[in-house]
Order: sequence, then structure tokens, then C-alpha cells
Amino acid sequence: MTSDDLPPEAYAAALAGFPGMWPARLRKMLQRQPPFDVWRAVAGETPPNAGVAEAIRRTPDLPARWRAHAGRHPPEQVWARCATAGVAVHLLGRSGYPDILATDREAPAVLFSRGDLAVLDGRRVAVIGTRNATATGRDLARELGAGLAAAGVRVVSGLARGIDGAAHRGALAAHGAAPVGVVACGLDVVYPGEHCDLWSDVATRGALLAEVPPGTSPEGYRFPLRNRILAALSELVVVVESRAAGGSLVTVEAAERRGIPVLAVPGSPRNVAADGANRLIADGATPVLDVTDVLVALGLSSGRARRPPGDERLPPEGDDAVVLALFGDQPLDLQRVQTHSGLSIDDSALALARLEAAGWLMRTGGWFERAPGGVA
Repeated sequence: MTSDDLPPEAYAAALAGFPGMWPARLRKMLQRQPPFDVWRAVAGETPPNAGVAEAIRRTPDLPARWRAHAGRHPPEQVWARCATAGVAVHLLGRSGYPDILATDREAPAVLFSRGDLAVLDGRRVAVIGTRNATATGRDLARELGAGLAAAGVRVVSGLARGIDGAAHRGALAAHGAAPVGVVACGLDVVYPGEHCDLWSDVATRGALLAEVPPGTSPEGYRFPLRNRILAALSELVVVVESRAAGGSLVTVEAAERRGIPVLAVPGSPRNVAADGANRLIADGATPVLDVTDVLVALGLSSGRARRPPGDERLPPEGDDAVVLALFGDQPLDLQRVQTHSGLSIDDSALALARLEAAGWLMRTGGWFERAPGGVA
């Protein structure tokens, strides 16, 4: 494909990968001129236009860096890499760009996606937290992810280690609403590397988004920029564990600027991983004890059915919560639970036995169903 055959999205995709091309800078440039004209000015093929001239005044070394980058990464090469990686490119203001982001004041000028953007039309909650999460925090995130997905709510996260990854694994295990991931690097550059299968599952069953082209590495400064997109996509933000100065608080600030409610899971005062979440609650964030609290905040539950008066059953945790979230009105057998939970057959059987002993499930022959008396 020659440069004459390229659509505007190809030039915009190439521009998004330039050094020093901050999201606000690119958005302003593309508001003034079409991508092809901006590309020619940035690449040094035409005199600087107003947007380029403004950027150069602030950073004098940009012209040389941009010309060098343009020579190494021409639009036709970037466009071909997108096609090879199965990445779609969406330009703000053109058909195909998701409505939920188009009206945001910090909308990405260019959005890259894998999967089905139609999933963004459903109910959406961000579940976020520290990468250095405790085992309890990861279990809680997985339980929340499973419960939300089972209730038809899309779980949004940054696919990082710790809380993010646990929330998405729970959502995927519940086989409910499709998940949404927003990452800070190219969609063909998996980070962290151990989440390769998780990225693939999210892209296959939901949507995976970025604002940088394929091949872009996960540089540190991109993560706070990514967090504004997480907030903009969500109706609520739930913080499971966050340190006092954790990156999750960047997402919280972005949510608060947009008037998006922030909820938090309380933790022990001795748990440093929960310092940030506890401070949010002290400052007025709604506490979350289980998925019902999130569903109430979304208007999807009255909260009255959480545990009836006199119900002494302990709320399930970990694998037990994932398994219980699978049960609706229809009974399930061990094989179906194992298939849909993603657990091993032994772990599935143990979870079913614990849930039966705790009074959450009843067994008839080889079939299990919810016991009467409310939901976890």
C-alpha cells in the first residue's frame, strides 16, 4: 500500500507514536488540521503549521526528533503493523469511535482496539488497586470481578499485576459480562509478560484498548495518562487496595474530576496496602463489603437481599465466591462448574462442598442449586 492509498486513521496512528506527542498536544493538532497535513508538518515535509509551531516553541529539539522518527516509522509501516496485530484504529470525530469517550474532555485523539467495542455500551465498573496486592486483596478483587460479571456488569481495569489482573480473572471465570482492558503500551506488547493469556482472553471475549500504536513500549509516564481513560469509561470506580501514594489514586482523581463516584474496600489499619483505600473512605468514599454494595451504587440492587435477618451464613470468599457467582435460577453439576469457573476439577469439587456445608447450595443427586435465604 502506498501513502496515497492510506486512510486518515493511518496518519493519525503514526502520529500517536511520535516522541513528545502528548495526548493533549495531538488532540489539539488534529482539531486544527486533518491527519495527513499534520503528518507532513511534523515530518518536516511542509512548513510548521500553528499546532506544530506551538509545540516547537515549547520544546526546541522536537523538529529533529520528529523528522528522525518519521523516517523510521512511516504511516504505511505503522498501518501494516496494525493490520498484522489485528488492531483497529479509531479517530476522534469519525465513525467507529466509541461514544462514551468521544464526549470526554480528555478523549484520546486516536484509539487502538482489539475485540468488540460494542461491549462499551453495557454497564461498566472499574476495579483497580495496587500491583503489590495482598492475597486477601487479590481474592476480594477476584470475587468482585466475578460477582459484577455475573450481574451483567463489565469490569474495567488496567490489566496490571495484583488487583487489576485478579479482577479480570474473576470476571472471565464467571462467564458473564465481557471485560474491558485499557493498557499503557501497544496492543502487541504484553505487559506484564505473565499476563499474555489474560490479554488474549480479554481481547477475545471483550475489548482491549490503548492510545498508542503497536510496538510502543510501556514507559512509566504512560500509565498515569492511561488512567484517565479508565475513569472516563467507568460509571463507578472501586478501589480494592491502594497504598497511600499509589497509582490507583491517579485514576481516583480523574474520576472525581468527571463526577464519577468512587468506592473503596476497607482494609486493616495495619495493612499498608490498604492505606490509600482507607483514606478514601475516611474522606467520604462509599465502603464496599461485597459486590452487593457496588450493585446498589449502580441501581441494580436494593441491597435488601444480601443476608436476611437471622442468616448466619458467612459470605463466601476466593474460589467459593467465584463458584457461587455462577449460580442463577438453573442448577449446575460439577462438570459445568469446572468448565465455567476455570478452576480445576478438584478445586471446583472442594468449593461446591464448602458452599453446601455453609448453606449456600443444596445438592440433589449430582446437581447443585442455590439454597433459599438470599444471595452472598
